Amino acid sequence: MKKLFTKKEIVAILVVFTSIISLGYCTFFTSNYYSADEAIIFEIKDGESFITVANRLINLNVIPSKTNFRIAAFIYGAEKNIKAARYNIPNGLSYLELLDLFIYGPADFLRNIRVNDGQTIKWLSAKVRRDLRVDSAAFANTARNPEFIKSLGLEHPTMEGYLFPGNYKIYERSSPEEVIKIFFQGFNDFWNDTLKSRAKEIGLSIHQVITLASIVKGETHRVEEMPRIAGVYYNRLKFRMRLQADPTIQYLLPGGWRRLLYKDLNIESPYNTYKYAGLPPGPINNPGKNPILAVLYPEKHNYLYFVASVNGGHKFARTYSEHLKYVREYRKWLRSQQIK
Repeated sequence: MKKLFTKKEIVAILVVFTSIISLGYCTFFTSNYYSADEAIIFEIKDGESFITVANRLINLNVIPSKTNFRIAAFIYGAEKNIKAARYNIPNGLSYLELLDLFIYGPADFLRNIRVNDGQTIKWLSAKVRRDLRVDSAAFANTARNPEFIKSLGLEHPTMEGYLFPGNYKIYERSSPEEVIKIFFQGFNDFWNDTLKSRAKEIGLSIHQVITLASIVKGETHRVEEMPRIAGVYYNRLKFRMRLQADPTIQYLLPGGWRRLLYKDLNIESPYNTYKYAGLPPGPINNPGKNPILAVLYPEKHNYLYFVASVNGGHKFARTYSEHLKYVREYRKWLRSQQIK
């Protein structure tokens, strides 16, 4: 070493090397402070590029230099490893500590959740608790909060019917209000001008369409049957017959769905379509695309009755005597299966 460099040159090299190490340490390990009084909530969106993340951090004054942040990420191998999530960024993190947070958390991660066709607020409350870690009671209460519902532009006592089925990506531990707004946005996205015009054409409000669609969905899971069942209910409304829809009674049972008893048909409620004519006050579940389209474009026929059949579908009848025949056939089959 002494043969290659003079003593002064060795000292100079050591000074430069020490300076580089010190500069690197100060750049990447020194705490960065922002001016906000509280910790910043920062969301990294699904599929968002690292450059976009860096730009937003600069705009929020979380980091002082985008270049240094990118160099730190390159050294740390972090550019492609940060995760889509909602982070609570405490004040005073260095570049490397911030990158460590984006890779290992803690954070509220983006989760997939599906609202199933025909799911009620009650059942959906349990799902958001399981999948999103959202308090189920708070979710249900918010979905029935008149002031919150009014803030969304609705004049209904509950969000039942307006939480549209589909697949969503939502952050864990989101507020009930935020989750409901996302589901409601799915509803608004579905109701395009063509469907709104069709509802007016058939003389129904959107609320009435959803209410009838929820009953149709409650009657069957078979998409091909939905327009026919919708047609039955249109015919009953036309002749001012009571809908006598079992799903509206099921909706009133506190313990959930079960085989109905005759005493259940006497439950006092405007949702009891065995006691009261016309549509119930509102939807009994959250219907999706297929039952809604079935109500908007029902099958035209003369059927007034239908009953479950042995193949899992339904048999339709034009007269009450024909209907009773199918009822007897179905009950006979149930007895043969030892189903009570």
